[in-house]
Amino acid sequence: MRAPADVRIFRGIPFAAPPVGELRWKPPQPVEDWTGMRKADEFGPRCEQPSIFADMVFRSRGMSEDCLYLNVWTPARSDGERLPVLVYFFGGGFQVGDGSEPRYDGASMAHKGIVAVTVNYRLNVFGFLAHPELTKESPHGASGNYGLLDQHAALLWVRRNIAAFGGDPGRVTIAGESAGSLSVNAHMASPLSRDLIAGAIGESGSLIGTLSPRPLVETEQLGVRFAASVGAASLAELRALPAARIREAAARPGAGFFSPNIDGRFLPKRPEAVFAAGEQARVPLLAGSNSEEQPARSLLGKKAPTPENFARVVRALYRERAGEALKLYPCSTRDEVLQSASDLAGDRFMGFSTWKWCELHQQTGGQPVYRYFYCHPRPGDQGPGVVRGAAHSAEIEYAMGNLATNKCFAWTPEDYRVSEVMQEYFANFVKTGNPNGAGLPDWPAYASGGGFQLMRLDVESRAEPDRHRNRYLFLDPFYRGRVAADQA
Repeated sequence: MRAPADVRIFRGIPFAAPPVGELRWKPPQPVEDWTGMRKADEFGPRCEQPSIFADMVFRSRGMSEDCLYLNVWTPARSDGERLPVLVYFFGGGFQVGDGSEPRYDGASMAHKGIVAVTVNYRLNVFGFLAHPELTKESPHGASGNYGLLDQHAALLWVRRNIAAFGGDPGRVTIAGESAGSLSVNAHMASPLSRDLIAGAIGESGSLIGTLSPRPLVETEQLGVRFAASVGAASLAELRALPAARIREAAARPGAGFFSPNIDGRFLPKRPEAVFAAGEQARVPLLAGSNSEEQPARSLLGKKAPTPENFARVVRALYRERAGEALKLYPCSTRDEVLQSASDLAGDRFMGFSTWKWCELHQQTGGQPVYRYFYCHPRPGDQGPGVVRGAAHSAEIEYAMGNLATNKCFAWTPEDYRVSEVMQEYFANFVKTGNPNGAGLPDWPAYASGGGFQLMRLDVESRAEPDRHRNRYLFLDPFYRGRVAADQA
């Protein structure tokens, strides 16, 4: 590990031209060269986004459409070094987030001998609007997915430039949480990106199953409705509107949810089809989910957590197979209801899609898969009426070694021990494609030796069989059926 003083930080490096004016809703274009010395001491502006999560902390210079910047933390003493590289995509549902957030800060990873990079990408309507006119003007007959194309442009920048920061362009691991994890899954599946990466880390979620991207024709119609809602009769009129007007309109109830689609270029087909055929990036994968990806109320709503209410919800969801579901998610007591409602909600949200990603890659990817289940709650996250386990996104600061950047929690020595173990696993994986290392509990590859082992990350981390496999097997045909219906 290098001393903190040895880490150099380069903030706000442009990797593409500002996507403004005629470049709004176009794939990222090359950045203009500059002459002389350019300062890299401030984070660039965050991309246009609504205010959704009050706990998000930004260090960026305000908000702008001119937002395609990345940040580099490097421990290299010269550009002749060839250190492993971690490129991290932030989460936020493809709606919000920024590469300047302290929880993603790359200094702690750099102290472990890794060149760390965070990346901005266009969000919500600015990053994922599809429209028939956009499709028509594209030489590829594609529209939407501009945010994913921004990430791809950043990976190309890393391939061409990271050696100047002491990084190895042939050893780039991509990682992300939530929407960032979905992004990692998308790049593994995309013919544009899959040859640019040497490893992948996914924290909670993929585009396979529960969070599948929608067909282009469907997202085009969402774009048509959005244009009509702001009084734009043409793409030219839509591009002429102020960014604030578009941002505010996209945040109104009923405006629609702008997210990845099957655009025919970045994603020529559904990621599950890519993985099933073995056409994805053949790289080691480390992925997992948290013990409480969703609280019980997200399934029960305002209903009291009684066995009767939970059973009604399950019967409405799974009808003739509700009996099977209630055996997998038991509800004989109030405590069982709270646990099962949280488990089912979390499986439907992130658990199943992460498992399915691991399953398919293990079967067809030709590289090891390391799966985890993160269970350690943050201080104060347990108690009556609050989180019962590790909430969605709770692991980020632990994995990146950034507990001290989050002042909302009274971190304990126990938390720092959990973080030390988890970050060491992640750092080892970035360096070697294998999380194991000296002094750590052994983490077997998923499905090695005929078993389905995962690493339970907690105060006492340990490898154990996947206790929830039958739940995912139960859910699998429901999502396969939905995909088949979309393709019909």
